[in-house]
Amino acid sequence: MNEKPVALAHEAIHETVEKILQNEPRGTILDVPSGEGALALRLKNLGFSVSCADLYPQIFKLEEVENRQGNLDAELPFSSNSFDYIVCVEGLEHIENPANAIREFFRLLKTGGTLIVSVPNIMNIEERLKWLFNGYTSHFKPLSKQSLDDISREFGGMEEIALHVNPIGYSEVRYLLEKSGFELIETTFDKKKKNSWAYLPIIAMIRLANHFTSPKKRESRWTNELNSNEVLLGGNTLIFKARKK
Repeated sequence: MNEKPVALAHEAIHETVEKILQNEPRGTILDVPSGEGALALRLKNLGFSVSCADLYPQIFKLEEVENRQGNLDAELPFSSNSFDYIVCVEGLEHIENPANAIREFFRLLKTGGTLIVSVPNIMNIEERLKWLFNGYTSHFKPLSKQSLDDISREFGGMEEIALHVNPIGYSEVRYLLEKSGFELIETTFDKKKKNSWAYLPIIAMIRLANHFTSPKKRESRWTNELNSNEVLLGGNTLIFKARKK
């Protein structure tokens, strides 16, 4: 009997991805990085034809789903125009070259295909304040020798599973998506943060200050998007839905 795969990301992220896809036409979908296969199982149960790839395919636990060795910093082992959908949850922050990964997603998707990608939300109000006072955010702490030693003991030989090496936020993801030929359809988050009401006075000041800049400047700098509820008040994870033009 197969051991049930455990989600390496927060369950709320998988639940949100499932909600985004539940009313979409069924088709071929690539889940990368696939981890143990927890999200792939959800996608399979939704009725999608699922393929997977991961840097460490040996940890995958779904025998009935194809899972290849794949490195997001390199060329992925699939033919161009192979998929209707690609899901990349908790991947871009672990690699050196997110731009390469997004270009690969564009190559692998059919025209009109949908990409769903998530990154830690380093732009919500709580993380902005942590950066101000600490110099780092919750998801991107200093990779000191002590921290690396702890990760090595827990993930010996597979440290990339735990290492967050690329603090990529809303602006960087959107830029890379649009540069690669994607159209951004929607930005959402995993779940609301607790006690976000406590930050409302600070958020009001941020929005008031930005209100005095010109509409042209706010548009060119994505001010409204960066200070939207999804980004500023959103949860621990930003989730983007984009379409290959």
